Amino acid sequence: SKQKKEIWSIRESIPLANRKIGSLFSNDISLPLESIPEFIEEADKRLSSISNEIVVNCFGHIGDGNIHYNLTQPRNMDKETFINKTSEVNRLIHDLVTKMGGSISAEHGIGSFKLQELAHYAEAQKVNLMRTLKEAIDPRGIMNPGKII
Repeated sequence: SKQKKEIWSIRESIPLANRKIGSLFSNDISLPLESIPEFIEEADKRLSSISNEIVVNCFGHIGDGNIHYNLTQPRNMDKETFINKTSEVNRLIHDLVTKMGGSISAEHGIGSFKLQELAHYAEAQKVNLMRTLKEAIDPRGIMNPGKII
C-alpha cells in the first residue's frame, strides 16, 4: 500500500539523516519489550551527566526489542571531545542495558568495536562457546574474518 511504502521510506532514510546531522554513536541493543520505555527515559537521564545537549535518535525494530539508540554530538562540545567519551558513553548505555536484562548487541552482532564490551559483560564460558561455534561453522575463518561470531 502507499502508506506502507511511505513508512518504509521514512525508516530507510534514518541512517542517512543520522550521518548528515553528525550522529557519532550508534548502539544496536535489545531489551525486553516492557523495558524499552524505562530504558529510554533512564538512558536519557544518565547521558545528561555528559551533556544536556546530546540529541538521541532512537529507532529500530521495537516490536522485537531491537533498538538503534543513536547519539549526536552536543552543540556545546567539539567532535574530538565527544569521540573521546566513547568508552564512557558505551559503558553508561551498556550497564543500563545489562541491568535491564537486555543485550549490548542485537541485529548487527559483536563485530570488532564491541569485543572489549563483550569481554566486560559476558561470562568467559559464553565467549568461549561463541568462538567454538564460529570455528565449527567456519574452520577456515572466511566468513566475517577476524570476528568471533
